[in-house]
Amino acid sequence: MRRTVAAIAAEQGRDGALPWFRGGQLDPWDSIEAAMALDVGGEHERAAAAYRWLAARQRTDGSWAAEYRDGAETQPAVESNHAGYLAVGTWHSWLASGDERLVTELWPAVRRGLDLVVCMQLAGGAVSWALRPDGTPDDTALLTGNASLFQALRCGVALAGLTGEPQPDWELAVTDLGTALRTDPSAFADRSRYSMDWYYPVLAGAVTGEPAGARLAAGWDRFVVPGLGARCVADHPWVTGAETCELALALVVAGQHDAALEQVAAMQHLRHDDGSYWTGLVYADDARWPVERPTWTAAAVVLAADALAQATPAAEVFADPSALPAPGTVDAPGSATPVPGRVQP
Repeated sequence: MRRTVAAIAAEQGRDGALPWFRGGQLDPWDSIEAAMALDVGGEHERAAAAYRWLAARQRTDGSWAAEYRDGAETQPAVESNHAGYLAVGTWHSWLASGDERLVTELWPAVRRGLDLVVCMQLAGGAVSWALRPDGTPDDTALLTGNASLFQALRCGVALAGLTGEPQPDWELAVTDLGTALRTDPSAFADRSRYSMDWYYPVLAGAVTGEPAGARLAAGWDRFVVPGLGARCVADHPWVTGAETCELALALVVAGQHDAALEQVAAMQHLRHDDGSYWTGLVYADDARWPVERPTWTAAAVVLAADALAQATPAAEVFADPSALPAPGTVDAPGSATPVPGRVQP
């Protein structure tokens, strides 16, 4: 894992930008995932630089562009999952490093991003995936993106407690969103052929207990290729490293540690000599595709390994979503200093 973290760090720009690979595209969600892996590997300054790069480019409405290249916006669309995910990265970084100054620095960007997410919430509790050109929310909601936003809002509520600035609108929003994720599949566009829609509600902590185990069991034969990992798309002979490791995270949440370990082991055929990981394998042709080794695939491996090993306090973000503190139970900066990863009630 040290080599994998080093491979991620090698792609980071001097300005802190953390793209898919040097010279390639950067999207906020994947950049945050890669920054989390840096924190797991002890590269806290690099992770902080990646977060600061993003915070400096946040728009006044709380959004980011969907894609950047060389610091410039190349896909200007406003997407809710990008707006919300900094909350997950910031909470994860707090648990990993205990850096209150970074939390204080990033908090305004987190707040603006989640305020935008709440503004994009639809009547039934789901969150629109994007804003239309006129600034109104699109009627379409995506299940994976909404599960990610459920996690983001819960991390945001925890950060609000840490900073001493409660956000009751977020608490209401995440309650309604959780209800929609658990009970109203019609609220989301049908993308059931994608494995992310299968496991992400479990990974994010929206579906728990027996329903989580049942959900994972129901899709297992459809998506899992024994010995190779998980398909990205049910009807394609293509296993991908990130989806396999995210499935492993969901399995950890569901209490299926051995099955999670098996999946992380199964996808190691994608590992490159330098510790980076190829995106996927078209196993029908025994061909790697696409021919690239993005930082976010390597990051998914690191986060899964941390969740399995409980190597850092930040592992609880993915290993135990229920460990997120209830509103008002986190010590604020300046009070008795909590131990990172062991929030004091």
